[in-house]
Amino acid sequence: MRDSAWITRMLAISLVVLGVIVFFIGSKDVSSSDKLGNSDSSSEQSAWSPAKVQYQSDLKPPAAQAPNKPVNNQAPQASLAPVPTTPAAATPPQTAQTAPKKTPASKKVPKRTFTTTYRFKSYTPKYVVAWADPSNYGDRFATDVYGTPINNPPIIVLHETTNSAQSAVNTFRSNNSQDENRQVSYHTLIARNGLVVYLVPPDKRAFGAGNSVFDGLNGPETVQTNPTLKPSVNNFAYHVSLETPPDAWDKNVSSHSGYTDEQYNSLAWLVAQSDVPDERITTHRAVDRSGQRIDPVSFDFDKFYSILHSFREIAIN
Repeated sequence: MRDSAWITRMLAISLVVLGVIVFFIGSKDVSSSDKLGNSDSSSEQSAWSPAKVQYQSDLKPPAAQAPNKPVNNQAPQASLAPVPTTPAAATPPQTAQTAPKKTPASKKVPKRTFTTTYRFKSYTPKYVVAWADPSNYGDRFATDVYGTPINNPPIIVLHETTNSAQSAVNTFRSNNSQDENRQVSYHTLIARNGLVVYLVPPDKRAFGAGNSVFDGLNGPETVQTNPTLKPSVNNFAYHVSLETPPDAWDKNVSSHSGYTDEQYNSLAWLVAQSDVPDERITTHRAVDRSGQRIDPVSFDFDKFYSILHSFREIAIN
């Protein structure tokens, strides 16, 4: 009887120790598996949505701008990955060189407002916050490199990761202050299971596209904010990336098995919170001018718009 009681105690202790080990192993990674989504959803997600992307015409001139402050530093943080405290925004390069030929500022267009539907309210994805390193994003500017005021309405640019969600998060959280060519980020990433990963505050400029132009109803739109770099859409873009399916990880392919229903639902849910109209939702492939970007591969726009239109509608004043 003593031996039986002793064995029972040892077994109970072993199970407790094993549970602790599994917990700490699981807490090290942010991935697209079930590990990557233990954070409960709440209304605080609205602080990270593209609805918070500012119209450039609403921005104050640089000299009058208030010091950078973190956005909603009380938002829940990724419970299964070490998340640093809210970083200060990176200071954009100020290298002085001869500016190229000035391009005209874009036309100002009226704002359109949307309202979310009952179906939107019935779907709320889980989310985590995993801050990008401040070297990988910066401020949005009210003027271009020539000092010309800019007023481009926001656009949403869709991407894909080319590898796992965890790999992308690791890249964005790496310090690249010494290598400008490696500075990259999205505002938000959507994992295969529909988990929404917030990376860069929406009022900041994520480095999601390099040499890029948006061809919209107002004609070509792009902004140069650094005299040493090509103009890009980053200053008025909200960048969202979908996790690539495993069959295409680290492969240079023009098509793959596509994205999950959960990803389409979470993407539509995210976009539905904004006033960005359909015609200003675009892809990395469409805005890229380097000839190297083709993402998001195999994206079904018909499916996306069908869900988006069920999640929001034009507000009637």
